[in-house]
Amino acid sequence: MIQNIISNSYKNAKRIPLKKDSKFIFFSDCHRGDNSYADDFANNSNIYYHALRNYLENDFTYVELGDGIELWENMYFNGIFEAHKNSFMLLREFYLKNKLHMIWGNHDMILKSAKKSSKILDTYFDKITGTDKDLLKGLVFEEGIILEPEGFEKDILLIHGHQADFYNYVLWKWNRFLVRVLWKPLQIIGIKDPTSPARNFKELIKVERKIKKWILANNNQMVISGHTHRPRFPEPNELPYFNDGSCIHPRSITGIEIVDMQISLIKWHIISREDGTLQIVKTVLEGPTAIELYLK
Repeated sequence: MIQNIISNSYKNAKRIPLKKDSKFIFFSDCHRGDNSYADDFANNSNIYYHALRNYLENDFTYVELGDGIELWENMYFNGIFEAHKNSFMLLREFYLKNKLHMIWGNHDMILKSAKKSSKILDTYFDKITGTDKDLLKGLVFEEGIILEPEGFEKDILLIHGHQADFYNYVLWKWNRFLVRVLWKPLQIIGIKDPTSPARNFKELIKVERKIKKWILANNNQMVISGHTHRPRFPEPNELPYFNDGSCIHPRSITGIEIVDMQISLIKWHIISREDGTLQIVKTVLEGPTAIELYLK
């Protein structure tokens, strides 16, 4: 079943070109919440905003690989928008430049419905003017996206990754119920949800193994995903399974860049300078490596 689910994600994916001069940034698993004790994104919101603004100013295309909005712990979007309005307004700038692509994950799976995503994200209420204003009007969330590299027969599949996780894809409504009524209240005393692959190493390994099995069965299809929160950057002679990590690591966020047909795993984090001031910087963790080495 899992292999068929991933295959269907590939079959129905939206296709966009990857040109030789393209610049892409992939983030996932932001889990933007309402700035309450359960909002894992809140601690890194300034790092994320700084990184996103940098990519906007440098004309990158932004692709979010799912779980961008925490709609399991939070039933309503208004509180999330007010908590992280600055980030959503930056996403709007990408959207207006036609450089925004969004994938739904298990925690924002309701956004696969065009009707529901429209209701949530089309407009926002401006408290200053007392009117509704456009936010991401008409934005369609995808289950999968295929990048078509210029000059190559093979392509790159972008998914969230929960397609390889039975409980978080098929039984996602049950898991959402448990998170809302059980695990969210327990977070306040430090107890984490053991069903999440991001917090359960055995589940994480199972998800990665199933994705790699699909890659191997599909002519070493290159895949970039999220979901597990564990960054992965293979060597060119290994199975081409990449993972961009998450935006809720302790004091840092990780992502994947593709610039001029070179792929890199990057981290944005805070450093302390000698004069005692703090600075947000980007560090390249892996790469850059030529995309062509994974498309043979």
